[in-house]
Parts: sequence; structure tokens; C-alpha cells
Amino acid sequence: MPEAPKNPSEDVTLEKRNNRALQFLEDVTSNAAQVQRRVLAEILSCNANVEYLQRHGLNGRTDNETFKKLLPVVCYDDLKHDIERIANGDASPILCSKPISEFLTSSGTSGGERKLMPTIEEEMDRRTLFYSLQMPVMSQFVPDLDKGKGMYFYFIKSESKTPGGLVARPVLTSYYKSSHFKDRPYDPYTNYTSPNQTILCADSYQSMYSQLLCGLIQNQEVLRVGAVFASGFIRAIRFLEKLWEVLCNDIRTGILDSKITDESVRESVSKILKPNPELACHIELECRKGSWKGIIPRLWPNTKYIDVIVTGTMSQYIPTLDYYSNGLPLVCTMYGSSECYFGLNLDPLCKPNEVAYTLLPTMAYFEFLPVNRKAELAHSGFEPLSMNDKQDQELVDLVDVELGEEYELVVTTYAGLYRYRVGDILRVAGFKNKAPQFNFLCRKNVVLSIDSDKTNEVELQNAVKNAAECLLPFDATLTEYTGYADTSTIPGHYVLYWELSQNGETLIPPSVLEDCCLVIEESLNSVYRQGRVSDKSIGPLEIKVVENGTFDKLMDFAISQGASINQYKTPRCVKYTPIVELLNSRVVSNYFSPKCPKWAPGHKQWCGCSVQE
Repeated sequence: MPEAPKNPSEDVTLEKRNNRALQFLEDVTSNAAQVQRRVLAEILSCNANVEYLQRHGLNGRTDNETFKKLLPVVCYDDLKHDIERIANGDASPILCSKPISEFLTSSGTSGGERKLMPTIEEEMDRRTLFYSLQMPVMSQFVPDLDKGKGMYFYFIKSESKTPGGLVARPVLTSYYKSSHFKDRPYDPYTNYTSPNQTILCADSYQSMYSQLLCGLIQNQEVLRVGAVFASGFIRAIRFLEKLWEVLCNDIRTGILDSKITDESVRESVSKILKPNPELACHIELECRKGSWKGIIPRLWPNTKYIDVIVTGTMSQYIPTLDYYSNGLPLVCTMYGSSECYFGLNLDPLCKPNEVAYTLLPTMAYFEFLPVNRKAELAHSGFEPLSMNDKQDQELVDLVDVELGEEYELVVTTYAGLYRYRVGDILRVAGFKNKAPQFNFLCRKNVVLSIDSDKTNEVELQNAVKNAAECLLPFDATLTEYTGYADTSTIPGHYVLYWELSQNGETLIPPSVLEDCCLVIEESLNSVYRQGRVSDKSIGPLEIKVVENGTFDKLMDFAISQGASINQYKTPRCVKYTPIVELLNSRVVSNYFSPKCPKWAPGHKQWCGCSVQE
């Protein structure tokens, strides 16, 4: 297998390190088939005696043919029993021969709770290597990035413990809390404006405030800005809109605001914060202007690009980013998940709608399930594309996918997932040597998403059904509904358009429709509720009641756009601007959830096992 780049602490020049990383990418993509066979053989030989592989009769075989013949393609629910055994303390080799070090909690859910992805210690090394490849790629397109700093807004999220004592937390929280991040050797590419203590602060307000303050103090050194998701970066700018006067006061006086009470944060910021009236006046002048258009280059004048994910549902934030940045390049560098890190964007300055990720053959064993996406209403662009769940096709290997075809990603990982359906739908956009490059199209079955939340049609239907029961005492019923992810507000929020039928004369009090909003939120999955309660990344859900006959108008529009009247069904999510405008033009009243839904870290069945940060 091609040799991985060495640790950055080695006494070599940055140019040599970059060249070594780029050569590694060249080697693994040129020999993708051989690397993939080696990866599968390594995974199967290392885990030959685990219960799962024994159960399926693999008996130590490591060849591709036997593996495909005997191992089923699975989803999370197929593995749930085994994962729960591990979570409850069974330390026997069920899925992996190496000890499970922790669970990485997925933004996808099962039974309303986050999925638990097992991981092992060595996966942290693999993820760290993956991160080390990003900036050598970027340096080919943007020079001198080692001459300044990155202003990135990174945050940790709450974690919990399983009954068996294993930590369960998001993959990025795991990484930020690891020695790989906290004790990283000096590297000009990981030289951030935010001290580690501000990133590791569990209080989201204090973390955001202190990271913004440090970024403003060092504004002349900032060459690139970003966050994980576009939504997170925009939240930071809106935070600045609200609190720039307080931040300016800190910079003017050199004294940190008293609301920042975390001692480690105060200590780390005090090393950077010195009185600077001139900088405070400059920031104040820019923020007082009527328009915040171009605020990023106005406050951070040397910024060369914004590093955020803007593919998939995050594409809805592109116009807002363009407004704040005056059209700075939007860069998507990587593609990964809790299950595994997958690939890199080797053309990072491409347009957001052209982003293609090259899957790295060393990260996992990749297979692809061809998908048949239904065409009903897809051409009019306002219904999410649905997939046939029953697939008869054989899975395709990494090097055998075809240009222009669409597939669901299936992975076999070093940490104990075998032929696991990730749920991402990808389209082959091209090739880097022998390795395919993919456009990310969508998450399977997701209808609404604001941040890391992913609400599917079944969840939404059940939540709406629960809420509609509140209408029965008023002799009213819900005739039809659809949803919309409204990102015009920050944070964004779910909007549901309801058409009601009322047989009696008793009016529905506004408080009842507000309660309907809350019932829906209480019925949605834990990722959504965490976004509302803890992360503050999602705003209160809104119900907009529309005139009777509105959904007939919606059908008329769909038919005028080419939909078949015989196959038409009401979309459960709308995105197409003319449709949203049609619905909004017929709104008669609107209501918001009056408070946050209930949420606590950990799975609801782990009573007493939660760890509050």
C-alpha cells in the first residue's frame, strides 16, 4: 500500500511535506483497485474471529468474492442489537477484534435517537492523516496560507455515557477533545485564531463570544475563515451583528466581558486581549453602517476564502454567504460522516454546485448500490427525490462505477461495519486517475434539514399526526400539509403549511395552534431537539395556516409543470421558490412554538448515564 505522509513534527520543510502528501494522493488514486483489495483483506483478516463475521460463515476468508457472497448489505437497524450489546458492556469481539474505544453519535437517527457508530483508537490516526491532506491540496490553489491564521468557529457538543461506560459523542467533539487536536505540534496550517480552551468550552455562548473576540483581535492575520457547516458560520456572523458593541468595548478596554465566566477561557483570551482603541473604532465604524454586505472582507481584509460545507442541504445558505463575503470563494474541502471519513475535494476553488469529492481508497472498503430515483415531480424541483428501497442490482466496486450514474454509498470499515448503507446518494462526476469523484446529491429520505438535523417523511408524518389530535375538541381536522426549511432567519426553522377543515363554529384558540407546534417538536428526533435546546442552531417551529383550496392550487401548479395528475401526491417538503411564494400568498395566520421541547444528552433508555458538559 502507498506510504502515508509522515507526522508534521518531522524536521522537513513545508514544501516537502506538501509534496509528500500530494504524491500519496497520486499513488492511492492511481492504484485504487489494488488499494481497495488490500484494505478489504486487512479488515477481514484482522477481524476474522469476530462474532459477526463468524455468524455469516466467512471462516477467515478475505477475498472479495466470498465476502460479497456471504455478507449481507445492512442498515443500522440490522446492527442495532449488536451495537446495544456493546453499549451495555459486552466487551467480547462482536463486530471488531480491537476494543471499541467509544461511540460516535450520528446526525442520522433510529427510533428518534442518534445512531451509535462504534470506533477504535486507530481510527483517530486515520482521521488525523485525512485532515493532514487537506491543506497541501488547498496550497496548490491559494499560495502563502502558511503566512497567517485561520479563523474557524469550532464547537464541542454534549456527550453521554452508555450503560457499559463507553462515551458517546459526535465525531468532531471526539476529535477536538483528543490529544491529536489538543496537543498537536505547531503547524502553520492548523494555526487558528481560537485558543483550544475557547473551542473546548461547553457553554455555546461563551465559546462563540470568545472565538469571535479572538478572531477580531487578530483580524489582520486572518487568511481564511470557516466553520464545519455553512449554517454555523452564518450563526457566528449574526452573533456579531447582535453583540459587536460589547465586543468592541472589550477590545477598546482590554477587559473581557464579565459574562465570560469560564476560567480557562478567560485565561487563554487574556493572553491575546490588549487595549486597542484604534481597532475597536474600526470595527465599530464598519458595524454601524446600514448594510452588512461584504462584512467579512471589511473586518478581515486579507481573507482569501470561506471554508464551509455548502453541498446538500447546506446549499440553501450560499446566497447569504455571498452577501456577507462579497462573493469570496466558498470552499468545501472534505466529505465524511460518523461512520467513516470518505474523500477530499481536489478542486477546492470550483463553484459550489460543481463540488466533487474523490473517495480515498485507504479509508474504508467502498461499494455502491445503484439507485433508481423516481421522476415524479422531480423536474419541477420542489419535491425531494425519493429512492427505490428494494434494489435488485449487484453492488458495484469503487473502480467500476460509471460516469453520470447515481449510487448509494456502502462501506466496510476498520471499526466493525460491514457492507453498511450510509444513506448518502452520490453521482459520479469524473475520475482522479483510477478513483472516482462524486457529487453529493442528498441524504436518503430526508425532507427537512436546517443544520445537522435530518427529518424524514415518516418522522414528520408521525409528528404532524400527534399534533393534529389537538384540533379534535374544536371539531377541526388537518386536510393537508407540507413543510419548508426556512433559512431566511438565523437560526433557520421549520415551517409547516396547514390547510384545516372546521365543521363546528368554535374557533381554534391561537394557544392551541402554538401547542401544535410544540407537540410536533416534542415528537421529532433527538438531533432536532438538541439543535433547539442545546446547540441553539434551530429556531422555533412555525405553523402557517393557509386558505382552503391552497393545496388544490399547488397540484394545479405541479401539473402545469409537467407532473402526471394520476401520479401526483402532495410533496412533504417544498423548496422551489414559486411554490413557496404561492403558499405564502395564501397564509391567513401563523403560530410559533412557545418554548423549547424536552431534550437531555444520551439515549432516553440510558437513565442515569448522562454526562453533562
